[in-house]
Formats: sequence, C-alpha cells, structure tokens
Amino acid sequence: MAKRETLFSGIQPTNQTHIGNYIGALKQWVELQSSNNCLFCIVDLHAITVPQNPEKLREDIRSTAATYLAVGLDPKKCTIFVQSDVPEHAELGWIMGTVARMSELERMTQFKDKAKKQKENVSVGLFTYPALMSADILLYDTTIVPVGEDQMQHVELARTLARRFNTQFGETFNVPHAVIQKTGARIMSLDDPKTKMSKSGTLANAIFLSDAPDVITRKIMRAVTDSGKGISFDPTKKPAISNLMTIFHHVTGDSMEKIEQDFGNKGYGDFKKALAEATVEYLTPIRKKREMYMKDQKELDRILKSGAETAHKKALKKIVTIRKNMGLGR
Repeated sequence: MAKRETLFSGIQPTNQTHIGNYIGALKQWVELQSSNNCLFCIVDLHAITVPQNPEKLREDIRSTAATYLAVGLDPKKCTIFVQSDVPEHAELGWIMGTVARMSELERMTQFKDKAKKQKENVSVGLFTYPALMSADILLYDTTIVPVGEDQMQHVELARTLARRFNTQFGETFNVPHAVIQKTGARIMSLDDPKTKMSKSGTLANAIFLSDAPDVITRKIMRAVTDSGKGISFDPTKKPAISNLMTIFHHVTGDSMEKIEQDFGNKGYGDFKKALAEATVEYLTPIRKKREMYMKDQKELDRILKSGAETAHKKALKKIVTIRKNMGLGR
C-alpha cells in the first residue's frame, strides 16, 4: 500500500472562482483527497493584503466553501477550514517572516507584478504574505503541495525556510515538494492567451463556475483564436487554440491527439461550439450544487467549524514544538 502523503493547499475567498482555478487546483484536490491526508484552506488572511469590504469578504468565504463542496471535496475525506479560524497560521507567519530574507521576498514575481499596479498603495502584507504562505504549508508537516506553475516560487520559498529553520533550531519541519497538474497547470485568458486567466481581469477573460450556460457559451464563442487554420496543440505557435484545447481536454477527458483527430479538419467556429457545449454540460452540475450549498448556511458553518477544530488541534501541537525549539515563552 502506498504511503499517504500530507497535503495542504488553499485559495483566496472569492465568488469569482473560474475554470482556471478549477483545472489548476480544485480538480486535482478532488482526485487526491481519497489517497492522502488533505487539508484545504480558505486563505482569508491572504485576501486582506488588498482592501476588502468586511461583509462581502464573509460572503465570499462562504461562497468559496460552497465551491469546494460543489466540485467534490468531501469533509469526510479531507479537512476544509478558514485560515483565520486557526490563529497558529498568523503566529507561524510572523515567525517565518523572521526566518525569511528581504532579498527572497523581493524576488517574488507576484509581489513585483502587483506592486507595479498598486504603486504607493502597496501594503506591507503584500510583501510579506509569501512568509505566511510558507507557514500555511509547514504548519501541518505537509509533504506535498498541489499548485499551478505560478505558485512554484512560493513552494520553493517554503522549502528554503524549512531547511533554514531546521539548521538553526533542529529538525522541526518536513521539506515539502510541489505537485503540478500535467496539462493545464496554467489556464490562459480567453481574450489574451499571453496572460493568465484571472479573477480580477475583464469579464470576457474567464469562465466562472457561477456563470450561466448562455454566458459560458457567449464567452467561448467570442474567445480569441490564432491566425491560420486547423486545430492542433502547439502552445508556442498556437497559444489561443492550445488553451481552448486544454479546457476541452479537462471537461471531456479526451486526449490532445483525439481532439486533433476529431477537429483537425474543422474550423475554429465548429470547435468552439463543441467546447461550449461540453463546458456547459460539465459545469452545470457544479453550479447547481454550489447554489444548493449557498442556501444552507448552517451546514456550511458546521463543516467549516468542524474543519477548523481538526486543523487547530494539529496546528497547536506543531506550534508548541516550534516555540520550544526557538526558546519562545516561559
């Protein structure tokens, strides 16, 4: 019997979870939950690195929990909780901030990208949040972290900080490794295949899990395509159609070879029509389940409370060891 790994991952709370989040993370989580010890977090402390409306944030936390359940995460198989419900995340985040180096945080691509956009309004939290992300991972003796390509840098930082802490204070943390989706680790924008699909981009850039069938169809039919003809997978020469083929692969299970065989002699319009139909068929049950869970706030709260209690027990045990090894407290 294969060894059960300990797995941690999370996404920021938003009611705008899109198909890129699903393919790059959530779909993989569902596949991994039965064979591993899994903790899936709603990382609300990361969300406040930019201004948030308190009422909307609470609503988005519940919306994200409903999405977790709708895509197939099972609280009987995994632990689902809200980051701020487990205070040890913030404590270890501070500690990891003292272990990290300024130069390491300055190199973080996401910080550099967001800092350019926000300029003088950049919060200190946006700069230090990779240290908190490392804490999220290390707090549970995580061994594997399923991530998209753009998060690899953060897992490498967690590995670096774990090794540095272990060298300075004795063996305390596992050194985790990343698991990346083989196909679809990064789903690109529908209106610009050179940029990643984003919650904060244009409405036309992403297919959201909450989108109605007609909205999904309209977005796909209006998606940009490459010059030339033919349906073939070549991310370098045909980035737009390759991106659409990746989505088709995940919603149908068809290989790239089969997609090319079925649509190689057809036009972009025929392919996009088939993609729209397949995507609507695939996402409709998820959307309906999400709506069902959103109507049952008591059940959502029960699941999140139970998950937080489970996570807190594990986190507290770990933080006691960390304090002892560092010489903190009495």
